[in-house]
Amino acid sequence: MAKVLVLYYSTYGHLETMANAVAEGARSAGAQVDVKRVPEAVPEDFARANHFKYDQDAPIATIAELENYDAIIVGTGTRFGRISSQMAAFLDQAGGLWMRGALNGKVGAAFTGSASQHGGQETTLFSIITNLLHFGMTIVGLDYGFQGQLGVDEVKGGAPYGATTITHGDGSRMPSETELDGARYLGARVANTATKLFG
Repeated sequence: MAKVLVLYYSTYGHLETMANAVAEGARSAGAQVDVKRVPEAVPEDFARANHFKYDQDAPIATIAELENYDAIIVGTGTRFGRISSQMAAFLDQAGGLWMRGALNGKVGAAFTGSASQHGGQETTLFSIITNLLHFGMTIVGLDYGFQGQLGVDEVKGGAPYGATTITHGDGSRMPSETELDGARYLGARVANTATKLFG
């Protein structure tokens, strides 16, 4: 049974919702799944004054535990077309794992969200994937087996590089069922790939 970590950062709960859908998909493919988040980096008084979501169930991850998984699916919101500072600060601590090659050959994937349809989702996915490739990981994307990412009948996220959601400028839009289906599909694809590689 593959061991999968869904590792995320979520300011307002959108990426938390996506992370849980990714985990659901990985579990449906028979994987053992943990959902964990990275620490908040901004002062608590600022975060609370700006309505950050503090009541998230996922425990805080540590760098040391990353090597215990066969696959790691990383999600974070878009910050000016790139990875959030919270996720970057966490992954930047993984130099020791990189030096030992501790993540070489493991499976990696990405998911994100942005306020608008053109808010840098794909560049953010690539910034996550770049980290994972430097760690030596094998990347799985949201292939077109997930047909929900096609068409213009509704506003929706999704890219061949990973699952995405669109939150609206004021954060009022939570992930749609189509976007959650994409997240589930990605989780299942990663779990199936890890199972083939690691048994």
